[in-house]
Amino acid sequence: MPSLKPWAAVVFLALAPSGCVSKSTHRKVLDELATTQGDLERCQAERDEQAAKLRATEDELNETRSARDAEAKARQQAEAQLDELQANLETTKDELAELRKQREATLKRLEAFRQLNEKFRSLVDTGKLAVQFRNGQMVLKLPAGVLFPSGKATLSKDGQAALKEIVDVLLQFKDRRFVVAGHTDNRKIRTRQFKDNWDLSTARATTIVRFMVDAGFDPKNLAAAGYGEHDPIASNDTPEGRQLNRRIEIILVPDLSELPNLTQQAQ
Repeated sequence: MPSLKPWAAVVFLALAPSGCVSKSTHRKVLDELATTQGDLERCQAERDEQAAKLRATEDELNETRSARDAEAKARQQAEAQLDELQANLETTKDELAELRKQREATLKRLEAFRQLNEKFRSLVDTGKLAVQFRNGQMVLKLPAGVLFPSGKATLSKDGQAALKEIVDVLLQFKDRRFVVAGHTDNRKIRTRQFKDNWDLSTARATTIVRFMVDAGFDPKNLAAAGYGEHDPIASNDTPEGRQLNRRIEIILVPDLSELPNLTQQAQ
């Protein structure tokens, strides 16, 4: 006889042969019970199969969700990187524009330097004037002996003529700012008029400034400075070096627009 489930056994006992049930009926009931048990086991198997499929589907769904989340995270990271690259590109563009601006300013100064050299060619060739760049500034260097008698701050006749040639050219730049600096050698001077080399160098610079004002320069664009012997460009141990140190410098002050943005560099 087939093995029966517990509930089937109860039914079987309830329908156990008695005087009221025939053997054929009893057999029929047992067959039906066996059939029902088989159907139930098939349903259970189908249910287990469906549950397994459902779990597999849930696993696939979870994998899909994880993949989607990973894709979303990767997309966010890619967008963040793109934003960063865009910001870097804008910064690079700004830096490139600033470099181009600085380059244009440099070329502008070099062109002005070239033009001044051409205009001052005769004075440069005769050694009465030198045009150079120093510390980012254009400097016109004049030997003091060309302009002033020794120990004096009054222009000589030849000095007035040489200075007029220079000033006539500089008038093309009269809207720019200039600093006139006087320099001496280290030989000490002490007279009724000048107590030391600072006094002499400052007085000479002031004389040049007043000459430029009389020629048409705006006094607000001019400044006079005296360095005495404290800014030499050569050794004071030789006559040649001392002669080089005795000089007047007319310095063309750059516009702020020609210089790098110092505020940005400090950040």
